[in-house]
Amino acid sequence: MDFLIKALQLILSLSILVILHEFGHFLFARLFKTRVEKFYLFFDAGFSLFKFKKGETEYGVGWLPLGGYVKISGMIDESMDKEQMKQPPQPHEFRAKPAWQRLLIMVGGVLVNFILAIVIFWMILFSWGESYVPVEGATYGYAYHPIGLEIGLQDGDRILYVDTLKVNTISDVHHHVLLEDPSTFTVQRGDSVFELALPDELGQRFLSEEVKKFAQYRIPFVVDSVVAGMPAEEAGILKGDSLVGVADKEAPFFDEFVNELFHHKGNSTTVSFYRNGELLTLPINVNKSGKIGIAPRSPAAYLDVETKKYGFFEAFPAGIKKGTDLLVSYVKQLRLIFTKEGARQVGGFGTIGSLFPASWDWYSFWTTTAFLSIILAFMNILPIPALDGGHVMFLLYEIVARRKPNEKFMEHAQLVGMILLVALLLYANGNDLFRWLFE
Repeated sequence: MDFLIKALQLILSLSILVILHEFGHFLFARLFKTRVEKFYLFFDAGFSLFKFKKGETEYGVGWLPLGGYVKISGMIDESMDKEQMKQPPQPHEFRAKPAWQRLLIMVGGVLVNFILAIVIFWMILFSWGESYVPVEGATYGYAYHPIGLEIGLQDGDRILYVDTLKVNTISDVHHHVLLEDPSTFTVQRGDSVFELALPDELGQRFLSEEVKKFAQYRIPFVVDSVVAGMPAEEAGILKGDSLVGVADKEAPFFDEFVNELFHHKGNSTTVSFYRNGELLTLPINVNKSGKIGIAPRSPAAYLDVETKKYGFFEAFPAGIKKGTDLLVSYVKQLRLIFTKEGARQVGGFGTIGSLFPASWDWYSFWTTTAFLSIILAFMNILPIPALDGGHVMFLLYEIVARRKPNEKFMEHAQLVGMILLVALLLYANGNDLFRWLFE
């Protein structure tokens, strides 16, 4: 069921993004009286699932869910329609329009995707506001990935600065380590504050060891619910019990308890807990996954969560800032792909689908959709033939050189670009398959 919910969210999100991206091209094409022959969600190689014609344009849904397209008359695109290009240019064709009009037609999709992301962020901030846990709001500090412990951090520490960057939320740390290769953390441990020197290329190590979460909130493990039929229920653990130990090891925090329990997977052990102020111990069986069937109380019960509410007009500039900050961050991250460790992290539809939660949540859905819209806009504007950015690159050449590139060259460039994109698609989804089979 989790897989189905994620898949449905992925399909809906990508469908929205693809339709609006192609509408951007369509809008500018019609504005400049350029004929659009087809407007498709997904590709209709051989046949379409659904289609109808209105005016000069055929609208439809293809069977191959790898994006979508608009077929604009007189343009070398995915259709590779060479016969049309052999005929003299017609006034309604793309190639007959001034270069500045063709440029706007080509950037229309990217423009709409970026505007869409800003509008989504605007509405998210207006509807839900912005909630976050400042570093000072983590009552019990943070529990760190083993790499953090290795470089000198201790569970419970708070990182106040990365180099000179003030840390607002713990996600700032992971982000800055990956992108900026910092040299120091300023750390608060109890009542003392000190600088911790960082090893070189810590960000590359994050990539090579696939660190998804460098730190997480450290919270007590108080039982919120017990799963029926699982070992915890059979052992007699109740809602409200405060778990503090496994076997002979003290583990008063959630992360410690889970880690200790995992060492006993498939075996019997004992757990210690407080109930009504009394310390008790019970024997328990741990399943082969290292779990006993307990849901903890929400971290929000222990954290100082700050929420900022926005008015309708106030949320608009905040949405623009959120969108532009995300774009800048993504551009910076792109260089990581060209490292050995970064290339291994490239993912396809499986990776994208994993961004969505396992239960339907509109806040998460729209946040992820806005994020994907930014990515789609940026990836499409890259100067690669077969992408919008490739067409833009050739149009800019035409504007500067005052002559069009050779049409034969354009056909070959389009073909090479399509081969590169198919290869990247196969590589990205191959990475997903490899991770699913072997990790």
